[in-house]
Amino acid sequence: MGIRNYLIEGISGSGKTSVCLELRRRGCHSINGDTELAYQGDPKTGELVDGFAHEHHIWNVDEVRALVADQSHAASFFCGGSRNFSSFIDLFDRVFVLEVDLDTMIRRLAERPETEWGGISAERQHTSRLHATKEDVPKGGVIVDATAPIEHVVDEILEKCN
Repeated sequence: MGIRNYLIEGISGSGKTSVCLELRRRGCHSINGDTELAYQGDPKTGELVDGFAHEHHIWNVDEVRALVADQSHAASFFCGGSRNFSSFIDLFDRVFVLEVDLDTMIRRLAERPETEWGGISAERQHTSRLHATKEDVPKGGVIVDATAPIEHVVDEILEKCN
């Protein structure tokens, strides 16, 4: 989708969807991976699995590859989390990892409806553990303080893309 492709990752509640919406508002080509690419599957094989589990929230690797191969945009931003990012992370020119402190993450998740991930206490507890271990996000990405106002977060990302 872009001559340059960027992955915006981070723990649940770090602001990936908000970044995607702000990028779109500014006219940037952005894909919300959580709604446009995600499904419940085995992170190693990609095969569909029944039910809903955080560890099975993966992106369709073939779709990611096809979108990256389409160079009709100067830049494309892929925003969201997936448990199989290691299967396609090498396709991106740069990876940004949104970081927030634990209190901010818990507050943001608590504001979600129960039907969204993090909307119930058990999911927030699971995400708190992941916040501590950082096992759910890519290593070596460009860290962005996502506690700042969304406009500043996106300004920083766009500055680091140039």
